[in-house]
Amino acid sequence: MTLGQKIAWDDTILPFQLDRADIRGRVVRLDGVLDGILKQHDYPPQVEALIAEMALLTALIGQTIKLRWKLSLQVQTRGAVRMIATDYYGPREPDEPARMRAYASFDAERLSHARPFDQLGEGYFAVMLDQGQGTTPYQGITPIAGEALRHCAEAYFAQSEQLPTRFALSFGKSTEAGGVEHWRAGGVMLQHMPKASPFANDGGSGDGGLLQPQDILDGDDAENWNRANVLLDTVEDLELIGPSIAPTDLLVRLFHEEGPRVFDMQAVRFGCTCSEERVRSSLSIYSARDIATMTTEEGIVTADCQFCGAHYRLDPATVGFEAKDDGAGGSD
Repeated sequence: MTLGQKIAWDDTILPFQLDRADIRGRVVRLDGVLDGILKQHDYPPQVEALIAEMALLTALIGQTIKLRWKLSLQVQTRGAVRMIATDYYGPREPDEPARMRAYASFDAERLSHARPFDQLGEGYFAVMLDQGQGTTPYQGITPIAGEALRHCAEAYFAQSEQLPTRFALSFGKSTEAGGVEHWRAGGVMLQHMPKASPFANDGGSGDGGLLQPQDILDGDDAENWNRANVLLDTVEDLELIGPSIAPTDLLVRLFHEEGPRVFDMQAVRFGCTCSEERVRSSLSIYSARDIATMTTEEGIVTADCQFCGAHYRLDPATVGFEAKDDGAGGSD
């Protein structure tokens, strides 16, 4: 297979349900999306790995949101990698793909040769849901804990949503004919079905410490959950990344006795929402004096998008709340 031969299930999210276990889940495969995110920046390998893991988590969690909603995951820490931010935009129309973007902020001098997760320090993992104009955004947070970002996400769902959740993720670079490298990633998310879904509720967080699945489930529910997790433990990295294994085949291999039932597959693409209009809007709070301090020696105001790298060049006379002509200016 070459880069030009797109695999049918690349950059897709497949929702499923285990009818005999009262468990739902998703299978995700990322290829071009991850390349689109990472090629915008020259990230060190440790940072690339963290972004790849966050992108998988974002796709797996984001598939549940409604049309035109936005889900954001964010990590803020005191470590060498200070921040990782990802956005998932629900499709604008039912047949359109979802869009994703991500970026990281880090201190290169503090990066070590330790594993990627060790580049994070004390901090928090946040989930934010924007349902659109006129609504109050949802936000839930949990401390950075465990040995991987997926553990933070599992702790968030247990603590804030009281939903036992499990992630199995794999990612890395594959080499195509001619020695060309590109990223591939894949994962599975399992989540126990809620009695009444608390997701997108009033935004409150659970208290009293971090909950575990055994604190939430009992009886048959606990037995079914444990069995599904044992089965997921048998998955191999190549099965998750899956260039040769379809998501449906993976589900049959793992959970055939649990009655897997699949739903419509969701396509996902790399996409950024930055624009000159948004840059102008963000600068509209500044006075002409403030704008003057942002003006370069060339007599322009510049702005770069941290997600996609787009570079904007604006006439200082046309930005800020004292602008003479909002329609002038340009961008590269």
